[in-house]
Amino acid sequence: MTPSILFFIVIGAVCLASAVGVITSRIPIHSALFLLVNFVTLAIFYVTLEAQFLAAAQVIIYAGGIVVLILFVIMLIGSEKIETRASHRTWTPFVGILLGVTLIASMIYAFVETPSGATATSTINGGAPETVGMALFTRYILPFEMTAILLLVALLGALLLARYQKANPDL
Repeated sequence: MTPSILFFIVIGAVCLASAVGVITSRIPIHSALFLLVNFVTLAIFYVTLEAQFLAAAQVIIYAGGIVVLILFVIMLIGSEKIETRASHRTWTPFVGILLGVTLIASMIYAFVETPSGATATSTINGGAPETVGMALFTRYILPFEMTAILLLVALLGALLLARYQKANPDL
């Protein structure tokens, strides 16, 4: 086994373990720190793909800005353990499944539309800022907009959850 494949396996294992840690951690601070580790390992993958601009953007924007913002929100709201409770609405899991299937279908559509000979590095030219911008706003506009909608829905869901817990402090 070559050192580059071994490096990929080790970093990939750390990336997957930190992603699982984000989801399974009951303490929000630990979940945010797992997210930071995940963002850093993704930046390492970008460097190995010779996309240094994307790696720097990953570290500066996501690992630096977004994780700090999440930590500020956790500190302002409180960092108690997250308790799971049965949902009083029986239709919410079905809506979540429907939205997940829609997201997966749009991702499959985006992959099918990619020409068979194109690779990620040839498409974005090593992560040059001009090339990334042109690719995002021309060829990959559908996944870009779907990501924006997904982030908006997540933000509204977090806001509603925080409001619901303030209105009903006994839950």
